Amino acid sequence: MSRDERRAVSPWNIANVLTVLRLALVPFFVVCLFLPGTGWRLAALAVFAVASFTDHLDGELARRYGLITDFGKIADPIADKALTGAALVCLSVLGELPWWVTIVILGRELGITLLRLVLIKLAVIPASYGGKVKTALQIAAIVLYLLPWGPDALRWTLMGAAVVVTVGTGIDYVIRAIRLRGMARRTRGE
Repeated sequence: MSRDERRAVSPWNIANVLTVLRLALVPFFVVCLFLPGTGWRLAALAVFAVASFTDHLDGELARRYGLITDFGKIADPIADKALTGAALVCLSVLGELPWWVTIVILGRELGITLLRLVLIKLAVIPASYGGKVKTALQIAAIVLYLLPWGPDALRWTLMGAAVVVTVGTGIDYVIRAIRLRGMARRTRGE
């Protein structure tokens, strides 16, 4: 599909609706997580799982049916960050996840989001494969933490991998942004 055809795609498509739905599920997830009892914890897990599944589904639909839009390229990672960020903060508030983990991951996520917004005049940099791995690791680790039971060693191993990949992909994104900015300057003759 050509760039002109992509611009013609309406932002009101099923992929973007799923992204917005993921954002809308975040408050329900938070409420369920803070309510007492195993049933509410499992409800929080279910809401998180549904919201996480929409991340996979919206990307698949956008690619398969040519529904890729600039709105989706920006809104999708923001929805991911809202969901995982809410989960990390809540788990830290509940004393189940060390704050340093939440701060490192959210610091990277907020920094890259701001960088994306600064670069939007030049181009929209889509998520890389590493970014998809990062998101999958974060989601898997959070799911283990949301379970009312589970092996701590596995939780920590997966969360540790998520932290390492999160930082690594953040560095990669900064390098790509610097290259993009350099290319833009050369194109303008600066």
